[in-house]
Amino acid sequence: MTSDHLTGPLAAAWPTAGPGPLLPPGRCLPVPPATDRAVWADPDEPTVRELRSRAAGDLGAPWPVPLASGYARYFRDGDRDGYEQVLRARHERVARAAVLAAVTLDERWLDEVADGVTLWCEQSSWCWPAHDDTFERHGAVVPTVTEPYLDLGAGEVAADLAWIDHLLGDPLDDGVPGLRERIRHEVERRVLRPFQERRDWHWLGLDGPVHNWNPWIHGNVLVATLQLVHAGERREALTRLVIEGLDRYVAALPPDGAVDEGYAYWWNGAGRLLEALDVLAHASGGVLSAAPPRVLRETVAFPHRMHLGGPWYVNLADSPARPSGGQPWHELHREARRVGDQAAVAHAAAHRRPGSPVAHESDGLGRLLRALTDPEWVSATPAAPDSWLQRDVWLPSTQVLIARMDSGPALVVKGGHNGENHNHNDVGSFIVALNGVPVVVDPGRPTYTARTFGPRRYELWMMQSSWHNVPEIRGVAQSAGPEHAAGGVSATVRASYSELTLDLADAYPAAGIRAWRRTARLDRVKRSVTVRDQWELSAAGRAPTRIHLVLAGEVRTGNGHAVVTALDGAGRLRIGWSPPVPATVTVRELDDPMLRGVWGDRLTRLEIDVSGLGPIGTLDLTVKEQR
Repeated sequence: MTSDHLTGPLAAAWPTAGPGPLLPPGRCLPVPPATDRAVWADPDEPTVRELRSRAAGDLGAPWPVPLASGYARYFRDGDRDGYEQVLRARHERVARAAVLAAVTLDERWLDEVADGVTLWCEQSSWCWPAHDDTFERHGAVVPTVTEPYLDLGAGEVAADLAWIDHLLGDPLDDGVPGLRERIRHEVERRVLRPFQERRDWHWLGLDGPVHNWNPWIHGNVLVATLQLVHAGERREALTRLVIEGLDRYVAALPPDGAVDEGYAYWWNGAGRLLEALDVLAHASGGVLSAAPPRVLRETVAFPHRMHLGGPWYVNLADSPARPSGGQPWHELHREARRVGDQAAVAHAAAHRRPGSPVAHESDGLGRLLRALTDPEWVSATPAAPDSWLQRDVWLPSTQVLIARMDSGPALVVKGGHNGENHNHNDVGSFIVALNGVPVVVDPGRPTYTARTFGPRRYELWMMQSSWHNVPEIRGVAQSAGPEHAAGGVSATVRASYSELTLDLADAYPAAGIRAWRRTARLDRVKRSVTVRDQWELSAAGRAPTRIHLVLAGEVRTGNGHAVVTALDGAGRLRIGWSPPVPATVTVRELDDPMLRGVWGDRLTRLEIDVSGLGPIGTLDLTVKEQR
């Protein structure tokens, strides 16, 4: 394996001589095996205690079984969540048992692991049905077992099996001889051979955009390769393919480290990349651990740059505004330590509660093992709340500006285009948070179904510009596609104010727009957010033009203003507009569990009708805290 095969930033960062021999299976993964009793006889007690409490109910209970009818549902009625929940339950049960087997070397936990491993080996497909091409190729709604599809789900099982083989290899050889050979056989035919022989996987980035699947799958294939393939030319060849794939993702990351898929996808995109590079550094004996390219240091900062306050984050694209708090914070903590980003260290450490578990099995087995064996994470203590928040963040690659004050309103505004990964039609949209809680909001994404990523995606209301904080011009909403983009984008960042100016005209085809100039500003002197819309439309057209604002909380309207009582007791915002043209409200009751979990029962859309101002006009919006 030589650096001649590398083509991107990793090639520039790593030595010309190439990596040299990889550590052999059994030593190649950065977690001690269970035979290292100095580590596993007494790991973090709160974590083990809670794992044991949950695992006790597993013993003797039926295993979660993914059924053919569940697989077929995706193709029949679009439901994907039910089947994926079964898969997640199985992963978590195996992870609990694996840790307890490592801690105790008890036969009952080893048998529990062996049962889970065997069930995986006998499962028709490791692929998630939403990703399988079985219907497209064969008209089938159940897996085509002779053509295994390598997706996120298949990679996850392969990596879990490799971690188990590494962690419990000797105990399994003693207690369940033959199981490790079965692991190798199944991973080879379902993952490694397809990865090597079929090079048209869309996530490789060879003939299209690179997205979060790339490092997620490559990282899992790397773990499986290092542990389950005998040292030699094939192991090195597979590892070389992984490195080349990761290098394509690194090359696609913008210099500012931003992720257009949003904060929630950082963990399974750029975060997965950093984990894979950490595994490579260990497996290469440190050769592949040279100073990382600047873009990797920048992307470590992305999560805390997106933080608004408490559990709330900037939620562009398919990210939820209040994501699950159970992120693998130890992974960010480790990478932040490695690159020396103290703000990122503090942000991660804020989620470490002494006396609480260091991680959860829902993070995945590999991440759980890494957390348990990272003494700096185990002993980490929270920093001062919100000490990592920057006054201003400007990310030119995604045209996102975040401007804050010490308290009161904060502003997020984006330009970009409507062909981004996990895109919503939201060119020019903005978010206003009060004391860290979004009030003028982006709804985020619902529970995923077949429609979410199919040709009917933009039939979903939360993907449409009509439910983002942008105008609907003469009844025309924004269209999807990279050509529908912000123009003339200009960011200004100063101590007294920060603002973004942009033209929205290209986002609205066939609306008769000559220009729609928007300037969104956070004024730190006046402690307010202002948004000025100036437009010039063609003379034709009678359909109404309205500026929409999506609001979370209790809304009261009056002549030329609205008052919103924010969620979480964050306070009240007064939204005023001049001239005081008429406005109406639409209340949307939320029935999707993911959206309800973030916003509660409803969202309210304020619709400010500017039609009476004519084809050339201006509206000034002012948002201030009402004390």
